[in-house]
Amino acid sequence: MGARVLLVIDMLNDFMDQKGALYCGDRSREIIPVIQSLVHRFKEEDHPVIFLRDAHRPDDLEFGRFPEHAVKGTWGSEIIPELQPPPGSLVIDKTRFSGFHGTNLAEVLADIHPEEVWVTGVVTSICVMDTAGGLVDRDYRVVIPVDAVADFDSESESFALQRMERVYKVRLIHHEHAAPV
Repeated sequence: MGARVLLVIDMLNDFMDQKGALYCGDRSREIIPVIQSLVHRFKEEDHPVIFLRDAHRPDDLEFGRFPEHAVKGTWGSEIIPELQPPPGSLVIDKTRFSGFHGTNLAEVLADIHPEEVWVTGVVTSICVMDTAGGLVDRDYRVVIPVDAVADFDSESESFALQRMERVYKVRLIHHEHAAPV
């Protein structure tokens, strides 16, 4: 099998720490060891790992929709200590829901030519779904380990997962049942 890419979306202090501006809740902490395991597997098999990180300007218009969060250069925008990117990983800053908007993610993936892109992180119904949509728009096969994504709201997450499976045709898996990378 050709290259696979692992995307780790917004595993940041502001989303994952109880003191964070947009804490995703205690259930979100359960995805950390799953993502750690996936990062380890992908790196061990020499597959690329890309971390997408919210890094907003202090005057970002998104703060009209959500409280101020993940301002570039602040504690809130830092990747959580448990998931520090290993050597050789790429970190791409973003300012919108989709990992493609205003970033070089499309070019990075085009250079890799992955057969599959695995998507993990938070928030399932916002950044995960919008990035998955961007992947599908670019004709990538998308895999989402459902135990490696989390949301503020279980109803929104359930809807998002169903929508991505039915409309985008992403493959939903449970990490422990995933085929070797």
